[in-house]
Amino acid sequence: MSSPDLTDAERQAVFDVLNTPVLSMGPQIHAFEKAFTDFTGLKHAIGVNSGTAGLHLCIRAAGIGAGDVVVTTPFSFVASTNVLLFENAIPVFVDVDPRTGNLDPLIFAEAVRDLDGGGENNYRRWLPRQESAIHGPLKAVLAVDVFGQPADWDLIRKTAGEFGLTTIEDSCEALGAEYKGHKAGTLGDFGVFAFYPNKQITTGEGGVIVTDNGQATDLMRALRNQGRAPGDTWLSHTYLGYNYRLDEMSAALGVAQMIRLDELMRKREQVAAWYGDRLAEIPGVETPFIESFTTRTSWFVYVVRFDPALDRNTLAKQLEARGVPVRPYFLPIHLQPYMVERFGYQEGAYPVTEDLGRRGLALPFSGVMTEEQVDFVCRVVHEELGKLK
Repeated sequence: MSSPDLTDAERQAVFDVLNTPVLSMGPQIHAFEKAFTDFTGLKHAIGVNSGTAGLHLCIRAAGIGAGDVVVTTPFSFVASTNVLLFENAIPVFVDVDPRTGNLDPLIFAEAVRDLDGGGENNYRRWLPRQESAIHGPLKAVLAVDVFGQPADWDLIRKTAGEFGLTTIEDSCEALGAEYKGHKAGTLGDFGVFAFYPNKQITTGEGGVIVTDNGQATDLMRALRNQGRAPGDTWLSHTYLGYNYRLDEMSAALGVAQMIRLDELMRKREQVAAWYGDRLAEIPGVETPFIESFTTRTSWFVYVVRFDPALDRNTLAKQLEARGVPVRPYFLPIHLQPYMVERFGYQEGAYPVTEDLGRRGLALPFSGVMTEEQVDFVCRVVHEELGKLK
């Protein structure tokens, strides 16, 4: 499905760390964090061992706890909801834009007005049945920049500002993207990037939180390191914390990758352009839609959607048999088994999300793909689609 783009510079960076006595929380993590403050223009960056860890620390720093309500999206990787459940907060889902898959800001505004107004009927409309009478205050919005394209943050922030909500930007798929000329990850109170091997840059596993909030930064730095606050001795721990540290080898790999970020993005843009040109000629295939306010897309995955009359799952099996690996992207969070068991969700709750989940397939995609490989994928898609008609 994807391959990281690594050079001898990255390999040498990791090798150099192996020849030092410092393998955790040393100069490389500081250099990696500085690369992100330089890149985003924000004051603080906190390196962690995954995007999930970064999102979780944002939830803790925002003071979100048991029973608190957070509005978020059902069309995402499960981590964006799981970090709320870790703290026994209550996720309130709102449906997404059918073109981008990002949080629909108008539905979001409607949900916030209802939830802020209180009343059992208002809450029952938006909360799962088991939670409709047991909840705390509405605290935050956690929106995702899906597939490397930012959500409509001006509208999201407008609503959030009116109701005093913390804004958490999950940019784990969108490093380098821009919204109206502003970098993804800088559009909320907190932003989070992630660096799994299929991302725009990779550290193997890893993530970074960016923010201008100094007090929250101090807390998150302590929580990532087993709760050890400034002034604590080696075995002193002010807070209940976690082992969310990013190791020096991963950070060194990240520093080398960040130097190449624009190059890596341009290579992905080229592969996406090859796909767009070829797939536009194939009936029944819907290529990614780019909003006018997206001044730069940061291609994470290349997800196409197929005509609803086609059997997406049968097509996926046919493509796999022809040597083209594909994946459904995303499976709706509210229909994951543990979510159905806990909250009682049923199909039909979020029709746009469910439609996108039924029709979408991620094609093989990375910056190291060749034009010939893209040609092969598109030819096989065309041929196998013809067999289903």
